[in-house]
Amino acid sequence: MSGFWRGLAVFLFGGVLGTGFGVALGFFLFPYVFPPPIAAETLTEADRSALAATGTFIHANRSDPIHWGRGKVSVYERAVFLEPDFEVGPGPAFHVYLVPKANIRTEADMKDVMYVDLGGLRSFKGSQRYPIPAGIDLKNYSSVIVWCERFSVLITPADLTQARR
Repeated sequence: MSGFWRGLAVFLFGGVLGTGFGVALGFFLFPYVFPPPIAAETLTEADRSALAATGTFIHANRSDPIHWGRGKVSVYERAVFLEPDFEVGPGPAFHVYLVPKANIRTEADMKDVMYVDLGGLRSFKGSQRYPIPAGIDLKNYSSVIVWCERFSVLITPADLTQARR
């Protein structure tokens, strides 16, 4: 009988291991197989009136083919606007941050940095508007980044250049 129980234990262990692997693989592949639709948000006239800064998202770590981004970002007095050419590699729990530090290139660059979380990324591609909370002095913010909150990974940074007024 001990052979039966041992075989059953191996079978159950294999089933649990296989299920766990399948679920993990599913979480990883889901955004690639079922990406959200391309965003096409616009700015209001009030947003457009006060351009504060602009930037371009970059692929910070060229050796990482999964975490990348590209496209332009415009920061207005009341909103951060990811331009229509914005795109990132898909993944879970991405957020848009305003960061008071320039040249963010690795996760270590974010250690002990205070930031403003503008909310979850709504689409991996296309134009998106993120309101800026009241009381934020944009002169103190040098970057906009996309960050994966679930795994604490930098997806793509954009260094900001202040607009001439």
